[in-house]
Amino acid sequence: MAVPSAHKPPSSQILMRFGLPVILLAVSAALIALQWYWGLIVTVPLLLIAVIDFFQDEHSLRRNYPLLARVRWIMEGLRPYLRAYIVESDLDGRPFNHDERALVYARAKGELDAHPFGTELDVYSEEYEWLAHSIAPNKDAQNDWRVHVGTSQCAHPYDAALLNISAMSFGALSANAIEALNKGAADGNFYHDTGEGGLSRYHKSHGGDLVWEVGSGYFGCRNKDGSFDRAKFAETASIEQVKMVEIKLSQGAKPGHGGLLPGGKVTEEIAEARGVEKGEDCLSPPGHSTFSTPIELVEWAADLREASGGKPVGIKLCVGKPHEVFAVMKAMLETGIRLDYIVVDGAEGGTGAAPVELSNRVGMPLREGLILVRNALVGTGLKDEIKLAASGKVHSGAGLATNMGLGADWCNAARSFMFSLGCVQSMKCHTDTCPTGIATQDPTRQRGLVVEDKAERVTRFQRQTLKALREMVVAMGLDNPWEIKPSHISERQNSAHSDTIDHIYRFLEPGQLLADASSTQYERYWNAASPQQFRGI
Repeated sequence: MAVPSAHKPPSSQILMRFGLPVILLAVSAALIALQWYWGLIVTVPLLLIAVIDFFQDEHSLRRNYPLLARVRWIMEGLRPYLRAYIVESDLDGRPFNHDERALVYARAKGELDAHPFGTELDVYSEEYEWLAHSIAPNKDAQNDWRVHVGTSQCAHPYDAALLNISAMSFGALSANAIEALNKGAADGNFYHDTGEGGLSRYHKSHGGDLVWEVGSGYFGCRNKDGSFDRAKFAETASIEQVKMVEIKLSQGAKPGHGGLLPGGKVTEEIAEARGVEKGEDCLSPPGHSTFSTPIELVEWAADLREASGGKPVGIKLCVGKPHEVFAVMKAMLETGIRLDYIVVDGAEGGTGAAPVELSNRVGMPLREGLILVRNALVGTGLKDEIKLAASGKVHSGAGLATNMGLGADWCNAARSFMFSLGCVQSMKCHTDTCPTGIATQDPTRQRGLVVEDKAERVTRFQRQTLKALREMVVAMGLDNPWEIKPSHISERQNSAHSDTIDHIYRFLEPGQLLADASSTQYERYWNAASPQQFRGI
């Protein structure tokens, strides 16, 4: 008789009784070891940094507070972003506050740009100003205004839009940004100023109207020694896409400074646009070498007009010494030569990089500069011939209306169009690390800026801003924005008193400087001005 086999428990019971505790113990040991491993990975480098901080002798805080002092650097780096997104109110940010940027974004994207629940502005603060509306709005005002630029001495005048892209060079802006701006200008039928960095291949890529800015470096029309080359100028100025030429005398953010682009940043494309050698330092002197007197300036402008085939030629400047503006007026009167237009840039204008002293303390703000040049033109009887444009922090229809009420025939904007491209005001323009691919030559950053998409935003922002200007004109009961007068603009001087602009600033009558300069606030500047020299007071 067979003996029955002993009963064998199933393998699952064996695993539960003996194996599982062993496995759990092994996993626990592994986790503890892994925890120690990651702990060492984190703590050992920190310990090394602390030792380095303790023994280095360059930074006092790091020496006295090893490792901990570095937290200050981290917070310093994060400070602009924390302020912009957490701390600042909608109206606190500078140069453009949140509400101003949001308005541009909304219009560029085609989103709702209305504002609920009334204004957030303090209407009793000294910064408040307003435009006078009418009980009888003019709903029949036209909606496609353009300004005819070109004197009788100009063979090919140009009809400019009332809002255009102000001067921004290739090199300061990326190739993608330049392309998007130019395509947006082409689609919207307004012009794109090249900036002083030359007319690059990207400015020409989409056929948008161009204003070629010629600065003291004569980029794109220079000899090897940096002097002006008339033949090269004539060749480029004859391009159909170039509609006007602008002589840059100064700009708002760094007037009278010039600049130097180090050779390491002069790429093949930048060298091609500027007419310099790749890898060599690129100097933009503080002043021009082609003229040294007011008469020489207007004579050179006439020569550029001839060399371009008769296209409008004007000047751009940030006003500094008033007598120099009057000297240019006297030079035009004495020679009979007329500039076709003048662009006034305000000290509040932007740039990729500028010495802080120049940016903060040199140059006349746009309002005062615009009024002075308007008075110079009107007071000498030249305003009917020579058009006047304003450039400096323009971003809204109200801003356009105000500038035109002060004498401008049209406006240009730079940073507002950068916002339409997606700029977030990160203040990294001078570091080549712009996060939106606008103010950088880094190809990996530029790829984030899609030309076709951003070009639509550029076009839409300009169109919607001009639509807002028309709404202002309609509300004021006028036929066009050139009918806006200083008396239509009011400014608060303190919480208890306000007045219209024509009672705060003095506006000259036609020919008043010629007839009786002593009756104006400019008598000493007028008397100091000479067409033979810029030096005076």
